[in-house]
Amino acid sequence: MTETRKCEQCGTLFAPRREHARFCSARCRVAWNRQHAGDPPAAASALGWTITAMRDTIDRLLRARTSDQRHGYAAISEAVWWVTLVDATLVRYHPDVYDAVLEGHDAAEREVIEGTFGGLRFVRNWMGYHLDHSDFIEPRCTPGSPGAGPIAAWTWRSLPEPVLAALPERGREWEMTRYREYQARLADRPVGEAFDRAAAFLLRASATGASDEGAAPSELSAS
Repeated sequence: MTETRKCEQCGTLFAPRREHARFCSARCRVAWNRQHAGDPPAAASALGWTITAMRDTIDRLLRARTSDQRHGYAAISEAVWWVTLVDATLVRYHPDVYDAVLEGHDAAEREVIEGTFGGLRFVRNWMGYHLDHSDFIEPRCTPGSPGAGPIAAWTWRSLPEPVLAALPERGREWEMTRYREYQARLADRPVGEAFDRAAAFLLRASATGASDEGAAPSELSAS
């Protein structure tokens, strides 16, 4: 059964295209934003520090080498958390910018980007809670240097379908979508590939959002 929600602006029931969708149309979203004009400064502040934390976390992960699996798992978990937090912040506070940046890619690349975020949300919801880190991640070693390879070269494992009986029907639908995206876009691929793609998109979207609100893009996206 397709989930329906009540638009926060006009009250109309609609089928959400995204997990965090709140409005039935762009017109309702714009009207709501105009009525809540005091919210953007707080949203911009939240976006600024989350972008900085995400960028620093991803940079460290892409450079890191380790022989300690626990350290590698922790670094990947932290990166998942920051990427999905920034993604949710942009979808909530800058949906038009998010969609515009997404539309700037061709259809095939959009599918890859959206699938990557869906897969990372699945990891966020399950790794360390319902499944162990080792169920998700396959550590890799550099030839001639056992155990000291780059964390970015570790790979996501393929997983069996999750047991979702405890979730309500609409929750099962969202979670199965995330699982399929994980299998299609993350499984059997290097972890660094997903983080590199996700961070590039989020940095571009956040810089565009900052420009639209009069902030300097460099404040959010500079290295």
